[in-house]
Amino acid sequence: MSGRARREEAVDVVWSGDWVAERLGVALEGDGELHELLGLALRRNPKRAHLLVSNVLGKHVPQKPSVVYGAGYGLGERVRALLGAEEARRAVVLGYAETATGLGHAVADGLRDAPYLHSTRRPVAGVAQAGGFEEAHSHATSHLLLPEDPELLAGGAEASTLVLVDDEFSTGNTVLNTIRALHETHPRERYVIVALVDMRSAGDRDRLTAFAAEIGARVDLVTRSSGTVTLPEGVLERGQALVADQEAEQAGRADEAVAGVAPAPAPVTRVALDWPAEVPDGGRHGFTPAHRAALEAALPGMAERIAGALDSDVRRVLVLGFEELMYAPLRLGTALEAAIGSGAEIRYSTTTRSPVLAVDDPGYAIRTRLVFPAHDDPADGPGDRYAYNVAGAGFDAVVAVVDSTADTPELHAPDGLLARLAAHTGQVLLAVVPSYTPTPVQEPAVLPEPLRGPDFSSYAPEDVGWLLQDLSDTELEAPTEEREEAIQSGGAHYAESLPVEYQPSAEYQALFTAALDASAARIARAVGTVTETVLAERGPRPVLVSLARAGTPVGVLMRHWARQRHGLDLPHYAISIVRGRGIDATALRWLAAHHDPADVVFVDGWTGKGAITRELAAAIEEFEVSGGPGGSAGPAGFDPEIAVLADPGGCVRTYGTREDFLIPSACLNSTVSGLISRTVLRADLVGPDDFHGAKFYRELAGSDVSGDFLAAVTARFDEVADQVDAETKELLAADRAPTWEGWAAVERISEEYGIHDVNLVKPGVGETTRVLLRRVPWKILAKRGAGTDLTHIRLLAEQRGVPVEEVDDLPYSCVGLIHPRFTRGATGADGKAVQGA
Repeated sequence: MSGRARREEAVDVVWSGDWVAERLGVALEGDGELHELLGLALRRNPKRAHLLVSNVLGKHVPQKPSVVYGAGYGLGERVRALLGAEEARRAVVLGYAETATGLGHAVADGLRDAPYLHSTRRPVAGVAQAGGFEEAHSHATSHLLLPEDPELLAGGAEASTLVLVDDEFSTGNTVLNTIRALHETHPRERYVIVALVDMRSAGDRDRLTAFAAEIGARVDLVTRSSGTVTLPEGVLERGQALVADQEAEQAGRADEAVAGVAPAPAPVTRVALDWPAEVPDGGRHGFTPAHRAALEAALPGMAERIAGALDSDVRRVLVLGFEELMYAPLRLGTALEAAIGSGAEIRYSTTTRSPVLAVDDPGYAIRTRLVFPAHDDPADGPGDRYAYNVAGAGFDAVVAVVDSTADTPELHAPDGLLARLAAHTGQVLLAVVPSYTPTPVQEPAVLPEPLRGPDFSSYAPEDVGWLLQDLSDTELEAPTEEREEAIQSGGAHYAESLPVEYQPSAEYQALFTAALDASAARIARAVGTVTETVLAERGPRPVLVSLARAGTPVGVLMRHWARQRHGLDLPHYAISIVRGRGIDATALRWLAAHHDPADVVFVDGWTGKGAITRELAAAIEEFEVSGGPGGSAGPAGFDPEIAVLADPGGCVRTYGTREDFLIPSACLNSTVSGLISRTVLRADLVGPDDFHGAKFYRELAGSDVSGDFLAAVTARFDEVADQVDAETKELLAADRAPTWEGWAAVERISEEYGIHDVNLVKPGVGETTRVLLRRVPWKILAKRGAGTDLTHIRLLAEQRGVPVEEVDDLPYSCVGLIHPRFTRGATGADGKAVQGA
């Protein structure tokens, strides 16, 4: 970008330092570009009242990502020219937290082959500190150096040049403190200091020269612009008084400086970036040229995913980074500029720890501010955080980019960052970059990341993250009778293979459609009731974790209800649980690493006899007793209670209904569940640190009705809202203790019919459907007068030649009996050994 173009981008009719200059007499003098690069603001700080506000840094002032990245990259090219190509390749670039983490990374890119590290204020458990230093005038002083490679900062006679990057070089104290600390342990012969602006006084310039002579090293300086700040006598005290006056004047107003009645908050949508697993989120632990190449290759795809999630009519978009996480959102912003072209105006800035006074005046650099609580559990405790010049800036959409450490309940809270943003824009997208932590040797190298549509499942990527591994290319299907024999003889577990996917006939497909039309309102009512119960008892922002796969359509619908009725964007994941084998412990570790386990609510479609309810309780207890995600670090705190759409078995206390009725998602297999198979757990496919597996049946896309099911039920949400409110109020006041009525009935049926194995008795419409679709059915018990809820059951039974027996005194609409043909010693109701169908 040319200098003229840069000036046109940054310049305004009124200089954004006039307000401070006129009131305090602060003068900014320097080359012709200085006023275009910098404005002035005030802050409550006992050491320095004024703040130089950069127009090209992307911290406080939203700017084009290409301008911000170009400023740093251009400085890097100048350092490369100064050092020469060979020495530039050997150099190490160090940026300063939080303000210059992105700038330093862009400088490293400009050097092309140099590794990058930035200081951090976030201690990371298990990572040894390689150094640290203080920033004297800052509101938060301690800087830590936490490279994954301890040799990165090594010095000595042959040591490479260290390039130190900060946004401004004012007194030089911070940089000199850094060099002094590192030179004592890792001496080297050359240092290069890089900054956007050099604002040192003549005395400070002399001090740098003397310092270089003192340590016996060459110290070069590369800056884009230079000048001086003239501070009148008593400016600190007068600045503090001015801040106090302004704050008193603004007392009683909202934190946001834009007046007026707030519109309805914008929806918040999670965007799956598919960030490359091998690429760190930034330079906190080091960023190598190999990381850079992998990120460059992935950026266009990630930008396309963001662009695809933006509303079609957006014209002005802000990509908002998070404190030290500046480079990742900056590069997503530059890629988004390239992806959208002239279709929309893209701007970039980040949130910050720094408290700055906001004054809505064209001659002041910080026009508005949003205040929200810290959301990354900072080591120095909770506190306010800020986003400047976002409110009132006319952004049609904001893409908030955080690392997974910061994707916490506080981020999603009613007073959190997302809610603050939602009040000032038409759309909020949340993009989460996985936090990179050098993993201790005893831990798995990297926990897997969730799979999302459209690469895995036909659901929208924000609707569910599958904590599964993709086994689509593995041959897992076996004939039903062969599977049944292996399962019942003890030769194989049911989760080690998959049944051949049932392909519905035209008659059966029409039956599904009719059933959906007839029951959509009843399902919507149950969805609303269970969701409202969860929000009332486990809210305000639960993390939904559905038991794949029957629970997943329900989890998606609960998420839709929460968003449509309350404007909540609830995280939703699908996890595998296997009867007799327990829950996926790797998936639990992932959940514990990314969310508060106390917020996790497990979701299933329905209960039968309660086997999975018991399985989950036992599995969670085992996980907690073992020390949770950290082994000896103590239990995680997961609550094993399940929330279900229908609880005909009386097995849980959180449900939408206890009626046993037809849930259309039980009528089909993958084609109503995002085209995902039942989960698979086999030792040769799933290692101790892997997620359980499943297949994505892409070839069945033509038969997929997953979206139709969601749309039909969601369309009825408004009409059932009043009923849901009344039923929820009634349920919350009622005794909902589990009765386990279903389990007693199953035990009775198992003995009456000579099966002697409760695992072969499958109660309820959903479980009976599964028997007919996946297992070898023996007979169906139908409650006399059950009616249309069993129409599809009767059709499937007729197709498979299975008798349907009408019975009385059944707590369910129907019960499916799996053929006990291969169970040793099994007998039928007549007392004779069962030999065949």
